[in-house]
Amino acid sequence: MKFTTKRRKEILNKVNFNKEYSINEAVDIIKNLKALNFDETIEIAINLGVDPRHADQNIRVTSSLPNGSGKKVKILVLSNESDIKKSIDAGADYAGNDDFLQKLESGWSDIDTIVAHPSIMPKLGKLGKILGPKGLMPNPKSGTVSSNVVNSVKDIKSGRIELRVDKNGIVHAPIGKKSFSSKHLVENYNSVLKTISGSKPPSFKGTFLKKITISSTMGPGLKIERVVV
Repeated sequence: MKFTTKRRKEILNKVNFNKEYSINEAVDIIKNLKALNFDETIEIAINLGVDPRHADQNIRVTSSLPNGSGKKVKILVLSNESDIKKSIDAGADYAGNDDFLQKLESGWSDIDTIVAHPSIMPKLGKLGKILGPKGLMPNPKSGTVSSNVVNSVKDIKSGRIELRVDKNGIVHAPIGKKSFSSKHLVENYNSVLKTISGSKPPSFKGTFLKKITISSTMGPGLKIERVVV
């Protein structure tokens, strides 16, 4: 990431790139860097020792951010007619069934998450080649395929996020905004780390947590001590 000369000097004065910081130290450093003209997202990146090509190591779990992510998540619910109004009342941005399946098939994707009732999955599965590359295909492991779509909507709106290892063995996740208090960012971080630590496959051998960093949208990555919470 490229920084302006002035910002680079500020970062070099405040950050020791060879040091592993405690999460409290790292959050304070990031929050004390000069604010930009938007509220930056704070993200955690966890390098795991897993090989995602093995099914039992292809980690995909959900975690609750006790203080939310600070991001407005657009949710589409695909369910039976009886759930449509209740889903909207619970906070879903859109809700329907065949009408939205047609929109999705035509390429519409102005949403962040799809929550689907199991009865809709046979129809939705046919759109896998469209939704899969966009990361929109619902999955039971992420809590987005549920017989209680209303509760799923409430959980997502209150701060539930999906944690998924990428092909390089890295999990990326937001833990809040720079405007959040340090206390709230640390609480969110600890929640994510606890979830990932608890997802270690029983058969896995070796170092599970290899490296942890946190960064802001336009800021440097700070290495964090690997302390299991």
